[in-house]
Amino acid sequence: MRVDNLKSVTTVKFKPKIHINRRTMTIIICSVIFAIILTTFIAGLCITDNMVAPNFSQKNLAPSFSHLFGTDWLGRDMFLRTIKGLSLSIIVGTVGSAVSAILATIIGIAAAMGSKWLDAAINWTVDLVMGIPHLVLLILVSFACGKGLTGLLVGLAVTHWTSLARLIRSEVLQIRSQQYIATSRKLGHNSTWILVKHILPHMIPQFIIGLILLFPHAILHESSLSFLGFGLPPEQPAIGIILSESMKYLSSGMWWLAVFPGLLLLLLVILFEKLGDNLRKIIDPYSAHE
Repeated sequence: MRVDNLKSVTTVKFKPKIHINRRTMTIIICSVIFAIILTTFIAGLCITDNMVAPNFSQKNLAPSFSHLFGTDWLGRDMFLRTIKGLSLSIIVGTVGSAVSAILATIIGIAAAMGSKWLDAAINWTVDLVMGIPHLVLLILVSFACGKGLTGLLVGLAVTHWTSLARLIRSEVLQIRSQQYIATSRKLGHNSTWILVKHILPHMIPQFIIGLILLFPHAILHESSLSFLGFGLPPEQPAIGIILSESMKYLSSGMWWLAVFPGLLLLLLVILFEKLGDNLRKIIDPYSAHE
């Protein structure tokens, strides 16, 4: 009788729930963002000059399925030009951000581990650079270096290091105050050994996060300088040059020449910013609660 009652009971199957914790979700988001940026970069490198060559039979066409972003006054496909320009912006942003991050790391460590007068001099320089309007300083440095690619890279490198240098200085000072650093000194280790073994390993996460968070600023300033004529030469398909050239034709109703490149530039900047924020949550979980 008891067996019959058991057989009559309807069995309910429970499907196991897939649980994704916050860290795994953050890693997935970073992977997706990185894949989008990498795809854009590779696609831009694959676009040859012949693919964006003038074609006067296709000039001034509005956006369509054959030309997603339309064509310009020379018949060049604006979608291909925009992707190629974004790829160029990624290259310039990478070089400028990397040099600036390395410079910031060296200056920040020197300020924290050097003498008092060196620390005071570096802090004074940081305050001076941060007190000058950023775009004005970029224009002055770029113009002094002869404009073009060289002036642009030098301008990006020497004007974006201040915030990261100040952050690294405070991190090094905090590490130097730890008990294990004092113990290491008592064991006879010099400052160079402490720097290499104890301080630099702690600076790697800050360097990586700072490098990625410098990308949005570098890309935007590269586009701004090229737009104003102090950046890349006009023959380069940079986003700033595309936007600068499109200003002459907006009054003719060719709105797509500026809208789509500007939107993709904004999207690229947001992606880099989100990538940096999520990487900071992975490397430093406490930052997620700030």
